[in-house]
Amino acid sequence: MTAIIDLRSDTITQPTPEMRRAMHDADVGDDYYHEDPSVKALEERSAAIMGKEDALLVASGTMGNIVSIAVQTRPGDAIVVGASSHIYLNEGGNIGAIAGVLPRLVPEQRGRIEPDALEGALQAGDMVHARATLAAIENTHNASGGFCTPAQSVEALAARARGRKLRLHCDGARIFNAAVALREKPASLAAPVDSLTFCLTKGLACPFGSIIVGEKAFIAEVRHWRQRLGGGFRQVGIVAAAGLVGLDHMVDRLAEDHVNAKALAVGLADFGWAVDPAAVETNMVFVEIPSELGDAPAFVRQMREVGVWVNAPNRRRVRFVTHFGIDASAITEALNRLSRIVKPATVAKRRPS
Repeated sequence: MTAIIDLRSDTITQPTPEMRRAMHDADVGDDYYHEDPSVKALEERSAAIMGKEDALLVASGTMGNIVSIAVQTRPGDAIVVGASSHIYLNEGGNIGAIAGVLPRLVPEQRGRIEPDALEGALQAGDMVHARATLAAIENTHNASGGFCTPAQSVEALAARARGRKLRLHCDGARIFNAAVALREKPASLAAPVDSLTFCLTKGLACPFGSIIVGEKAFIAEVRHWRQRLGGGFRQVGIVAAAGLVGLDHMVDRLAEDHVNAKALAVGLADFGWAVDPAAVETNMVFVEIPSELGDAPAFVRQMREVGVWVNAPNRRRVRFVTHFGIDASAITEALNRLSRIVKPATVAKRRPS
């Protein structure tokens, strides 16, 4: 049986042996009462890494984003957010359904919201307009191809937001990928923002959870909102223990994923596909598939037949994601299998009618 090379997402990672041992041996208590020592250790470590006062474990990045937004807005407010952001496109419409806020969309350049774009999204404070009270960024930015926003750019945007009395939230699901790629400390990327979420379940290979960081008063409020959404945890230190291992041992190795993504992009470019390996910053490669390979869903089905799993976000666009468990040899093998699809399709295209 052909071994599957799963490049759909870094969420399919498996816990390391160290994580499994830590989970087995974890000290636990009832987190609802703030009595789980492993959760407390994870939250304290997370806050320290990000240079913030406090932190809270939540079930997912989506939960982290929505409770962060709900605390910093009130129903009827507007949130300034990127038109291709995960918060707007991929979180089930929760900003409207749960927080009751209006998304005010702005364009992004390589995943970044420029200060002038932020300014352009703000309307006069007339009674007929929703009052913008929060802006949100994404770092790394998924839909743009895993692009990073450096600390200097975050600070420039934050300064403009503060000048307009806006708070700034960061969807930092893959903030550690950004820190490694930019060679900046996570705390430097987090410093300009009022709140930030990051995932344990992606590049860090943990089986559960995301973290919210911010000021103590803010975290107290998001704890209340977590409870409102049914997130009152019990002996969840079992998975928090894996999170501690992830923070201590899985961050630096993200550089391997970035190298493998670039190698994959080089291979795709060698097929003649429109992909620029130099533009691959982290662990994602997005590419428009050639017309001779059919539409994206058809291509995904063909790839599955040769044991390579990928995602087709929309139209002719396909996403490849590298992660823990995918090494350089897996990238080479994936390209070899892809060549079985690409070469026959290319021959068919060139065959005279």
